Amino acid sequence: MPNIKVDEARCKGCELCTAACAKKCIVMSTTFSVTGYYPAVCCAPERCTGCGLCAQVCPDLAITVFKEEKRK
Repeated sequence: MPNIKVDEARCKGCELCTAACAKKCIVMSTTFSVTGYYPAVCCAPERCTGCGLCAQVCPDLAITVFKEEKRK
């Protein structure tokens, strides 16, 4: 299953990732980060397809998209 990790210390809340996500898996947090911005958060990892568009448009390189391996 794909997953999105946002580095809150790097995210400046530009919202480009929310616009890029076709599945609307990313929203802006309602609380400030330690750097004083509203960071992006993955709100629906089950809808994520792992396309990586959010990471590609992020000017702060704050998003990592990865696939979790199923444990046997």
